[in-house]
Amino acid sequence: MTSYRVPCTGVHVAGPLAPAIALMLLLGCGDGSTGPYGSTTPPPPAASATVDAAPSLVFSPASLTVATGDTVTFAFGTVAHNVFFDAQANAPTDIPGNNARTSVKRVFATAGTYHYTCHIHPSMTGTVVVR
Repeated sequence: MTSYRVPCTGVHVAGPLAPAIALMLLLGCGDGSTGPYGSTTPPPPAASATVDAAPSLVFSPASLTVATGDTVTFAFGTVAHNVFFDAQANAPTDIPGNNARTSVKRVFATAGTYHYTCHIHPSMTGTVVVR
């Protein structure tokens, strides 16, 4: 009778189907990286970053660098703020209104430099650089 031990599982298989079963178990052994049998590792999720709209009337950080496809969360504290991006192609949608005690996310899908202002407090400005 044919018997096989599959190294990565420690399983012993025996019988007429042992070679086929051992091969199937062996193919399941892997580190999750792309291999010759089509196994893949899913891409990492897009990164996220946060810009705080502070009660001291500043965006913090004032400038933020992210990768294409990253999500930026605009966190509004106890003082109402909004975010309006300078008019340019591929800029995210503005965050209008009086936003307090909430967070709003925007995805930055295209490389570029995006300047924004709080229209309630025009001295509040910030920049997101997308690489």
